[in-house]
Amino acid sequence: MSVTRQIGRACDKVVVQIVRLLALSHVHPNVLTFVGLLINLLAAYFLSMGRFRTAGLVILGAAIFDMVDGRVARTTNRVTRFGAFFDSVVDRYSDLGLLMGLLVYYASINRFFYVVLTAVVMTAAVMVSYTRARAENVIPQCKVGFMERPERIVLLMIGALFDRMAAVLWVIAVLGNLTVIHRVIHTWQETRRLEAAQLGRPAPTVSVAEQRPATR
Repeated sequence: MSVTRQIGRACDKVVVQIVRLLALSHVHPNVLTFVGLLINLLAAYFLSMGRFRTAGLVILGAAIFDMVDGRVARTTNRVTRFGAFFDSVVDRYSDLGLLMGLLVYYASINRFFYVVLTAVVMTAAVMVSYTRARAENVIPQCKVGFMERPERIVLLMIGALFDRMAAVLWVIAVLGNLTVIHRVIHTWQETRRLEAAQLGRPAPTVSVAEQRPATR
């Protein structure tokens, strides 16, 4: 068994114990979701003050709540449509709150370029989520692409803890927007296939010139 797999199993055991304790306490999953938002806003404050390593630790604490709220909902049989909607909305506020903290910090030290770069990352973060949500109104699934929320949070955590935020912002900006492009192309291909199937025609093939590389 690899070291990575051992670490993953150990972490999962810890999460299971936390979920069990929270389930026994009868705390509502939506409360856990909201607490995670508050912790992320605290991390945003530390980012705005340039205290990156402290912010990284706080983001790690918020990630624990983000991991357990859904599990607690399933364990306590409290899975609801509103809960899924609420979790998604709070995730967007958490993401933008963290990036807003970085905007404030870079503006306070007159780093205009990084203000713009952070704004590009904010746009990518919103559009990655939006393209999937909008696409799944017209096609069954749109989970293609690499830079989803868990990857972005892990990268922000790494950037904060190891003081490599500039490099992390570049990675998210590039891969995030490539993920958006990938999802647009995937949705276009799927809608063509579905429309052809409805009309009883063979699904149109995509030429090599029309294809785009995946994000990884």
